[in-house]
Amino acid sequence: MATTSELKQQIQSGAYDAALAELYTAAQVPAQRERYLRTIEGFEKNFGAGRQVRLYSAPGRTEIGGNHTDHNNGVVMAAAVDLDIIAVVAKNDRNAARLVSEGFGKIDDIDLSVLTPQPAESEHSASLIRGVAAGFAARGGRIGGFDAYSTSNVLRGSGLSSSAAFEVCVGAIFRGEYNADDHEKFSQVEIAKIGQYAENVFFGKPSGLLDQTACAVGSAISIDFKDPAAPVVDKVAFDLAAKGYALCISDTKGSHADLTDDYAAIRREMESVAACFGRHVLREVDEAEFMAAIPAVRRKTGDRAVLRALHFFNECRRAAALRRAVEQDDFESFLRLIIACGHSSFEYNQNAYSIHAPQEQGVPLALAISQQVLEGRGAWRLQGGGFAGTIQAFVPLDLLESYRAAIDGVFGAGSCHVLTVRNHGAIEVTPELPEL
Repeated sequence: MATTSELKQQIQSGAYDAALAELYTAAQVPAQRERYLRTIEGFEKNFGAGRQVRLYSAPGRTEIGGNHTDHNNGVVMAAAVDLDIIAVVAKNDRNAARLVSEGFGKIDDIDLSVLTPQPAESEHSASLIRGVAAGFAARGGRIGGFDAYSTSNVLRGSGLSSSAAFEVCVGAIFRGEYNADDHEKFSQVEIAKIGQYAENVFFGKPSGLLDQTACAVGSAISIDFKDPAAPVVDKVAFDLAAKGYALCISDTKGSHADLTDDYAAIRREMESVAACFGRHVLREVDEAEFMAAIPAVRRKTGDRAVLRALHFFNECRRAAALRRAVEQDDFESFLRLIIACGHSSFEYNQNAYSIHAPQEQGVPLALAISQQVLEGRGAWRLQGGGFAGTIQAFVPLDLLESYRAAIDGVFGAGSCHVLTVRNHGAIEVTPELPEL
């Protein structure tokens, strides 16, 4: 721990350069150094200079396979990326969590003596802070007040899980400030579960556990949610550059802000199919039994629910196959599977655009442009919640500039982001990062 002035001096002197290179790549160190300094200055402006502070970071994530399977106890593959939320944090003695996010101009001031959902906070960041605090308290953790200033370059409403990054960052803060001696109890996966609880119960969004787990754990990971209370999480070595490819996330400038009902309908319809067999989620349903019963199921649930169930069963297999392809160094199969994931999401899961705004189809347009440029070479698919936001592409390095130009030409300069997989999840940022 250091004062804000000491921390700025350490960053300016290069003491954090190795950590920043590990989190963001060596090329990004100068820009990240400036970003961290700006964040500390934002803290000083809002909460005073000279205070003892710590730094925290949590990454966004990109989903590689398993689109909308987590909430029905399926299988996914995902990766943390080098876009993140960072926070400068100091304890306070007010039993209140006070957080200012750069660019929002208001303070979330959460009374931590109240740990129940507050209707006025629904779908606002304040609900997530309160929900994470409640999750810690429910698990026997200590909670207490803190002041924090955060900045984020995780694209909001983009499918890179800015909300999950925020949740697990707050979780890392409560762990680091008040439960530092209990990292085993509040593991990365447990921090993810607390984040999901906050989002489901306090924020009011019925998300699965994929987003929070990928953001909390870091690296490329495979997750089997057969037992959501104890998901099986395995890290997978994933080096795109060695294959001559880049990971591109392209922002179509659509927002997820008004799409909660669209997301909820996917989970609701999958579960309506499971209910036809007396089950809660599709993972508990025998696929052969489902296939034989489709005529009866479609009469009860409608055709879209049946298609989404078909997507679930096939997508779980593809997510597992993606992991095997990476482990077996079979990159051609990996690319074919990515394209198949994209087709299934678009055609069966039907989350490429919202039926409530059919004139807004930025995601399908970005996919069409990707196919024009990458046909026969790379792979492309919608990712994340869908309906709006971002698409993902695996682009050969020799096509990178032409691909970026094509995307930016339609959606605006800077829409195509070239990312790397980040090996660290939600952590306290120190000059020497935790061993992986």
